[in-house]
Amino acid sequence: MDRFDDDAQTPAPPVTFTGRKTLVAAGVAVVLIAGALLIRPARTGDDARPPGPSERAATAVGMGAPASAADVVALMADREKWVAAHADDDASWAVLGSAYLEQARRTADSAWYPKAEKALKRSLEVRPAEKGNFDAMTAMGSLANARRDFGTGKKWGELVRAQAPRRWTAYPVLVDAYTGLGDYKGAQKAMELLLELRPGLAAHVRASQVYRDRGWREDAVVSMESAAASAKAPAEKAYALFRLGELSWERGEPAEALRQYEGALRTDPARSEALAGRARALAALGRGGEAVRDYRMALGRTPVPRLARELGELLESLGREQEAREQYEALRTMAARDGANGVDDDVVLGLYEADHGDPAAAVRRLSEEWERHKSMQAADALGWALYRAGDHTAALEYAKKATEPGLRSADFAYHRAMIERALGDEAGARRHLEEALRTNPYFSPVRGPLAKEALAAIGQPPAGGPEHLQPVTPWVEPELPKPNTKPKADPKADPKPKASPSAKPSPEPSPSATR
Repeated sequence: MDRFDDDAQTPAPPVTFTGRKTLVAAGVAVVLIAGALLIRPARTGDDARPPGPSERAATAVGMGAPASAADVVALMADREKWVAAHADDDASWAVLGSAYLEQARRTADSAWYPKAEKALKRSLEVRPAEKGNFDAMTAMGSLANARRDFGTGKKWGELVRAQAPRRWTAYPVLVDAYTGLGDYKGAQKAMELLLELRPGLAAHVRASQVYRDRGWREDAVVSMESAAASAKAPAEKAYALFRLGELSWERGEPAEALRQYEGALRTDPARSEALAGRARALAALGRGGEAVRDYRMALGRTPVPRLARELGELLESLGREQEAREQYEALRTMAARDGANGVDDDVVLGLYEADHGDPAAAVRRLSEEWERHKSMQAADALGWALYRAGDHTAALEYAKKATEPGLRSADFAYHRAMIERALGDEAGARRHLEEALRTNPYFSPVRGPLAKEALAAIGQPPAGGPEHLQPVTPWVEPELPKPNTKPKADPKADPKPKASPSAKPSPEPSPSATR
């Protein structure tokens, strides 16, 4: 990597391992790829020994893959101890900041974000961006993306790319930032460069994400299967299985999704996002009690507003209104906590307020979100909030922005259908309700049944096609003019044809022939 080529003469700090006193005499670099660390350690001496937790974290994510929870904790402890005695080690500060960010991603505890930012800024103080501190710069971009500040993520990613265009670690940051900003063509170009520069798990995960957003489901699945095949450690494999489960869920295949989620949990029991996925699939399969249990377990490990909204709607569908209200209150608490730590939860909050709070406040919140991030998710949420606030015409414009780029989302199609129905466009409403139920009939325990009721109320179109294509009066065969069978004479033609000068006269008949 470029960072180490520049500093080949400078000895790097050792990375120690829990329970071992082995010294590592090579450089350590960190780049966070979509919430994952990138560290490249090198060892001398006892190379035959098994790797310790910190080294496993470095090895597992060296290609942009997730690390296990225990190994990340060990790495944080190791680097905290080191920087306490070596405050001017920019590389170790970058490692520590990236480790904090990985911990935030695994636990969904946004309190780790300020700690990550502080460590990364310290790294940049020691070695500024203009001197090529690519590790800290890339990690800052990933931190911004994790907070859903995609504009800042884009700036950091483009800064790295401008200084080192062939440095592949900038491109996962750019894919995520462009996607969050609604620049799907830019995301695809960045993904293609990533695949060219460094094919592997990180590249295949981003390719699957880009293909999903374009509506290319088969390509998304193939890319994620390639990511699973590239996995080298249980944490990496579990993450790929979880993402395969998400793709199956979005296709309306809860049984297949359940199989993938459970595979992820068997591989890495600490993968709490797979636990939430399993809850979603169980609810779709009619196993509501088990789904509530798994949702509560997932929220206990990773308290995020989106899961609180999902559990609240499940409880609401089960008639447990008081428990549902408790989850909605928890959602607001989680969002306030995240906001204090610099996280943008406006899409989830706006959808909650549109359905369960003040739709006008949701419009204001989501209008500001749309100004920052013109993504499909922001467009869908703003369109729905406008619909709930009674502005159906404006709502349809944003619903179109959400559904037309290509992502096959049952929620998006349902929202557009209800807006079209309010505008009196029954044909459009019917088409998009059918699309929602065809895409994933289990997309929501609340909105799914409402979609079926709305489709039944609209009914099927009248036989014979749309009314405006039918004739006003019965068809009558027109009277056509009769054809003229006599040949038309040519006025210039001679009525008595002349014999050709070269023609010989016919011979006289012989007397015998006349007898």
